[in-house]
Amino acid sequence: MQIELSSIIPKEIIPGCHAKLVHTQHMSFAFWDIEKGAILPEHHHMNEQVMQVIEGEFELTLHKTTKIYNPGSLVIIPPNEPHCGKAITSCKILDVFSPARDDFY
Repeated sequence: MQIELSSIIPKEIIPGCHAKLVHTQHMSFAFWDIEKGAILPEHHHMNEQVMQVIEGEFELTLHKTTKIYNPGSLVIIPPNEPHCGKAITSCKILDVFSPARDDFY
């Protein structure tokens, strides 16, 4: 199967956070365009998550520690771990979730 990201219509999941979503049987991929200043409220989910910053700077609080991540940074977020964040600049981020996110369809 081949998918062209340019053919996927983004969804605004959280105000200022627009995602192009790709789902497989066991994983979900969220290709985010995040507006500067957009807030990711604290939340948790049963999915393991890997976040990669592609462009921009993103502040993430995980394990009660806040850090700013830049292009090339990868963060592994364990299942059920509370986390929150803020876009310091406009960002492009790739999130990979396993298992697939049922709430993102």
